[in-house]
Amino acid sequence: MKNPLFLGADPFILYWEGKYYMYPTIQVPDAPPNSLLDPATDGYQVYVSDDLETWECKGYCLRAEDVKGDKCFWAPEILVRDGKFYMVYTAEEHIGVAVADNPLGPFTQQEKKWLSEERAIDGHFFLDDDGQVYIYYVRLRGGNKIYVTTMAEDMLSMDEASEKELLVGGGQEWETYDCRVAEGPFIIKHNDLYYMTYSSNHTRSPYYAIGCAIAASPWGPFERYEGNPILSKTETVVGVGHHSFAKIGDNKWVCAYHSHFSPDQFKPRRTRIDLAEFVKDPNGGADILVIHGPTEE
Repeated sequence: MKNPLFLGADPFILYWEGKYYMYPTIQVPDAPPNSLLDPATDGYQVYVSDDLETWECKGYCLRAEDVKGDKCFWAPEILVRDGKFYMVYTAEEHIGVAVADNPLGPFTQQEKKWLSEERAIDGHFFLDDDGQVYIYYVRLRGGNKIYVTTMAEDMLSMDEASEKELLVGGGQEWETYDCRVAEGPFIIKHNDLYYMTYSSNHTRSPYYAIGCAIAASPWGPFERYEGNPILSKTETVVGVGHHSFAKIGDNKWVCAYHSHFSPDQFKPRRTRIDLAEFVKDPNGGADILVIHGPTEE
């Protein structure tokens, strides 16, 4: 793969009708290199590619004036359902849903509102085989913790009363280098098992990395993979995490994620992609999700 691609964090990759679409958190090139927040972000831009190597920025697909929230737009993700594109987005440490007729947007809200009045970030939609849509997200309750609940049929509200806590940071040694964080959840269903990938450590840390946990139900319980992390730093690429996957063939996936600008500088973060696949466990357990990275040209 040709890495890094462009400035951007928390990238979501969508494969749709022969093209690849990437939706990252905007990174301001002249922002303070060690700032933790991106308050200047006022929406999202979308990048498009035919080959995963050459990407063209198509401009804004969501603008702050069209939705609830004024600043700090992070980590968008999209689900295509019944001909509509539903974007779950984070702004001001709350999550909302915006809708568009095509992947380039514009994504808007007819009624400007949050999905939850309580703080939450990093929303992720998962459509199960029975048609039920689940939403995974992160509550800021004494640390970043991953939760799940179901979406309503109209995709505009969620069942907060049924939410369930799934994962708390610090469950394995690699997760404890900088803050007890579990965030950026993403679900892949494979062989009737639910693989939840997530990021741990603070995003500012060079040890920010991706882990995997597996369950027999979308509600969990999720058991961490003993071989975690499945993507972690090298000498030249650090701070790898907050990722997404797109299936591009039979047992062939692409993983989009971000890294620090360089081993010595946190921001602006860079978007990267690498191939991924499931491989057989030599010990007879569940198949293992492997990300072939981080790579660098």
